[in-house]
Amino acid sequence: MSDQEKKVIFSGVQPSGKMTLGNYLGALKSWTKLQHEFECYFSMVNMHAITVPQDPEVLKRQTIELLAQFIACGIDPDLNTIFIQSHVREHAELNWVLCTMTYMGELNRMTQYKDKSKKSEANLNAGLFTYPVLMAADILLYQTDVVPVGDDQKQHLELARDLAIRFNNKYPGTFVVPEGYYPKETARVMSLQEPEKKMSKSDSNENAFILLAEDSDTTVKKIKKAVTDSVGVVKYSDDQPGLKNLINIYSAVTEKSVEEIVAMYAGKGYGAFKGEMAEAVVESLRPIREKYAYLLENRDYLEGIYTRGAEKAEIRAGKTLRDVYEKIGFIPRKF
Repeated sequence: MSDQEKKVIFSGVQPSGKMTLGNYLGALKSWTKLQHEFECYFSMVNMHAITVPQDPEVLKRQTIELLAQFIACGIDPDLNTIFIQSHVREHAELNWVLCTMTYMGELNRMTQYKDKSKKSEANLNAGLFTYPVLMAADILLYQTDVVPVGDDQKQHLELARDLAIRFNNKYPGTFVVPEGYYPKETARVMSLQEPEKKMSKSDSNENAFILLAEDSDTTVKKIKKAVTDSVGVVKYSDDQPGLKNLINIYSAVTEKSVEEIVAMYAGKGYGAFKGEMAEAVVESLRPIREKYAYLLENRDYLEGIYTRGAEKAEIRAGKTLRDVYEKIGFIPRKF
């Protein structure tokens, strides 16, 4: 199937820190399958990242590290368009047009804005408020058919759909109205210390998450410190959320079923379970970690990927933006 016949997927990740095992099992691992079925645009969305204060040098470094982790996890630069958001200026330009068609009430209702505004009163900038409009621009620029989304992003996708429909009602045939992609097999990885919460790199407790780029000994120690319970029996139960989370991770990295794993540890304690589970996680991440380290030593290769990616992304994004500008009455550039 040619790229023209394939449906388009867009997904963006903020370069705001190193990726976790949860990011890999919950998103990137499924992306490696999607890249063979869809025309994929994957972006390091550094424009989104600056809605909170950033150290410029750290942001640059983390953008390159995120690109390296994409590739190390199996995102093939020959199959996908991988680029840095700020390198494609059409994102900012379409964002402005869509801002003029977005209602204040819609943005006021955004759950993430409400949550962030409570935590960041000292940095309550307009970017935080209009963040979902830029996200809609990211998606609509590429005539995206499908967007992989987690539960916390459903509201933002709905806004993108609403804006596409609103624009199309006024200027027919401009945007594809995107659909959400919710893979059933994706693992939902929870915190190792508070298993009722998602694993997050922003957690203040470093033992709560596993980083793709950390060393193996650190990973083993975190798993051995992971919260379980006093029951002492390896079983898959909502009454044992910490253990259930570890079983889910074990299952995701080995592709063994939950039932197989529970049967393997019948009559055994948590010590044996955690030790072998930690070994399985480390072995599954070893090739990713080795490739990541190699890529960071080859910056010219990474620069070539994001340069080619931006050039390719700009072709599709530019076509969409020219159509938008013509329809709203902007005189086209002659230079």
